Amino acid sequence: MRYVPALILDALFVLVFAVIGRASHEEDPGGFLITAWPFIVALLLGHLIAALLPARPRRPWSLGWGAVVWVVTVIGGMLLRIVSGETAQTAFIIVATLVLGVFLVGWRAVAALLRGRAARTRDERDAATGGAGPDATAAGDPIAGEPDPSDSAPHREADAASDPEHPTS
Repeated sequence: MRYVPALILDALFVLVFAVIGRASHEEDPGGFLITAWPFIVALLLGHLIAALLPARPRRPWSLGWGAVVWVVTVIGGMLLRIVSGETAQTAFIIVATLVLGVFLVGWRAVAALLRGRAARTRDERDAATGGAGPDATAAGDPIAGEPDPSDSAPHREADAASDPEHPTS
């Protein structure tokens, strides 16, 4: 279930990409699903690939996960467009790559910054109270809204070398 919020947010960004693209070409924005479907299908495949990679990123809101989803969404979406008889001109490929990169990786970068800030605040509070604060034992998951048991202090220290996207300080 922890994958669902990231998948939904990514799908919303792909839909926004399609609406903006159609509107910028003065096409009917209501037909955005025609533009979006290849990228939505590729997005689902991207999440599946990210989840199944042997050395995969562990969290769907991590930058590594987002990079896998982004690359698969762009390449898969373009291939599906071509196979279905649509065009994939160079300018469209460049714009789609940049916009989807900002959308699919960008929100994860913001989340990483917020998690880092929350961890620093929690560490400062724990240092001031001797670690006896109400949140001293579990870190919250800002995306799913629930505690992430793999984010406890011993795991953070053990994962520091293997997960540079999850700061411990």
